Amino acid sequence: MSRLRLLSAAALLAVAANSHATSFIVTTDTIVDGLKASSDATSDVSSSFRDDKIVRAARDDAASFVASEGAIRGVKLESALDHIRQQTPQLNATDAQLAQAILTI
Repeated sequence: MSRLRLLSAAALLAVAANSHATSFIVTTDTIVDGLKASSDATSDVSSSFRDDKIVRAARDDAASFVASEGAIRGVKLESALDHIRQQTPQLNATDAQLAQAILTI
């Protein structure tokens, strides 16, 4: 009987270890995909609005916004955020992501 218990415990341990590794891989893939989507969004914004006067004028406000972790929201930044969202309604980026993208222009 002890041999049966030992084999059962080993089988249960193997299944549990495999399940834990699979959930770790799924979690890691989800995080990486989210970071990639965020990076793609900011890249799209920075390349498509490179010559836009409204967006370029918001650089100083974007720097203040990023440096203050969102506490300082300038008028030019608000205008640029509205402008970007009107031009690209399919873009699902946060204000912080857009502000960082403006800084890369």
